[in-house]
Amino acid sequence: MSKKPEHKLKLNRVTKRLPNHLRKFIVKQPYEEYTAQNHAVWRYVMRLNIDYLKNAAHSYYLEGLEKAGISTDYIPKMEGMNRILKEIGWAAVSVDGFIPPNAFMEFQAYNVLVIASDIRTIEHIEYTPAPDIIHEAAGHAPIIANSEYAEYLRRFGEIGSKAISSEKDYEMYEAVRHLSIIKEDPTTPAEDIEKATKVVNDLQNNIGELSEMAQIRNLHWWTVEYGLIGTLENPKIYGAGLLSSIGESKNYLNKDIKKLPYSIEAATINFDITKPQPQLFVTPNFAHLSYVLEKFANTMALRKGGLEGVEKLIQSQNIGTIELSTGIQISGKFSKVIAHQNKPIYIQTIGKTALASRDKELIGHGTNNHSDGFGSPIGKLEGINLAIEDMSPKDLEVYGIYEGLTTELIFEGGIKVIGQIITGKRDLRGKILLISFKNCTVTYNDEILFKPEWGIYDMAVGKEISSAFSGPASNESFENLYKVPKEKTHKISYSKEDKKLYSFYSEIRKIRESNSLDLNKIEKIFNEVSIEYPEEWLLLLEIYELVNTFKNDFSNKVLNKLKALKTNKKYKKLVEDGINLLSKNTIKQQ
Repeated sequence: MSKKPEHKLKLNRVTKRLPNHLRKFIVKQPYEEYTAQNHAVWRYVMRLNIDYLKNAAHSYYLEGLEKAGISTDYIPKMEGMNRILKEIGWAAVSVDGFIPPNAFMEFQAYNVLVIASDIRTIEHIEYTPAPDIIHEAAGHAPIIANSEYAEYLRRFGEIGSKAISSEKDYEMYEAVRHLSIIKEDPTTPAEDIEKATKVVNDLQNNIGELSEMAQIRNLHWWTVEYGLIGTLENPKIYGAGLLSSIGESKNYLNKDIKKLPYSIEAATINFDITKPQPQLFVTPNFAHLSYVLEKFANTMALRKGGLEGVEKLIQSQNIGTIELSTGIQISGKFSKVIAHQNKPIYIQTIGKTALASRDKELIGHGTNNHSDGFGSPIGKLEGINLAIEDMSPKDLEVYGIYEGLTTELIFEGGIKVIGQIITGKRDLRGKILLISFKNCTVTYNDEILFKPEWGIYDMAVGKEISSAFSGPASNESFENLYKVPKEKTHKISYSKEDKKLYSFYSEIRKIRESNSLDLNKIEKIFNEVSIEYPEEWLLLLEIYELVNTFKNDFSNKVLNKLKALKTNKKYKKLVEDGINLLSKNTIKQQ
């Protein structure tokens, strides 16, 4: 008996709909583990971004932050966000870093934002390759306040979760996840990062023909992550990667970065997470995003089916589904297809397989009943124009397809089924989906595909494959659909010195939130920090924020220390941006 996954989050009306294979990715947000410096990093990024993005981002950005329950001063709590998001029909869950692409898309299909629980370190304050709460909460959440965009995101998840992956896609996912984890860990040796970066680059340069998942991930990247909206001459930001990156959001108007009209061609343009983007795509409006998505969906096996669809599933070596023209759905790992005149005439799965109709598992046809695979002919009977699925009860009798009869069915292309019909299964409309035989032999020329001693032979009915897609038809069929990654985000161990520094951050925050300033205490903290942490810049900015209006010896002393830090190229822009923002706010207050 399988254990039910532990729910790490109080479920609401949106998250209650999530299937178990997605719930296992949800983790408890480690809110108590966020340090006072983490909150300061959040505050610094948010204040700078809002100051710049109020003019550069889509008009829904500021309204969306409020609608999503996102504060400037504190890292948001999932529970708080969920209370507000549910009003617009969405929810947020906390996960550990990158999750498999199909799972990520499927969360979106259920109107659930996946939010990485960690926050970037101060070393990566401008940009992090790892998904973090700044990127997810402050980047993705605000724009879903726009109902047209929210529907695009949901529909993208619905279609994207059905995209068929290749083996290389999973290799790439694992490589990128590993690189993002070790890059965000300040203790990782430089040679390990170089080695992991090389693996990612090698995979990107040798990806071969792009799978459906690779193409739809490109569309996701150039819209949801790095999308611009408006005109080529005056675009606004709506992509989460830009909304959450101080550096990139300011550089997006750079003339060196090409602005291209968004079209289906973006599906063929790969991205590199290790470098700034050389071009960005501009959509005239959110409706155009949905138009391109539907155009791309029309190229997918999801809508085209056929021989190409089942061949994609075989190459993926993952659980997938084919749907026949009758509506019967076969879910499992496809291992073989026999073709005739460029049409599939027999399909075979290996291992656990389930049969369904309208995304509901057929009673008696789950993975326990088909644990060793499933095979079936597809197409019309030889010499008979009328497909089995279109036959009336009288037609079935005429062609010897009825219970109790030992019959021989020869399909176009040469698949031969000989056995005694024992039962059939129809859908609610009366269309025949399945015929079961005993003492059955199935052959193709001299090849034996099924023997009588193997038991009951269940033959799916359908003249063609109308759809092929990733994942099972029914969520109930496969418990371990996606693997939870073994490599977890590294938890940083803090030294005594680190903890002491964070206590100073905490004290400054308390002073800022109090009704009165204790200048003596502030000066004491400043003196200690200057001696013990000579390269500390963010805490000094927080101190300068408290004292800069006094224009006295102490405030000048703090400013001079910050100016000295600016001589270090590493901090120059960060300190400058912080001081400029404080100057703007001071002028406003005056």
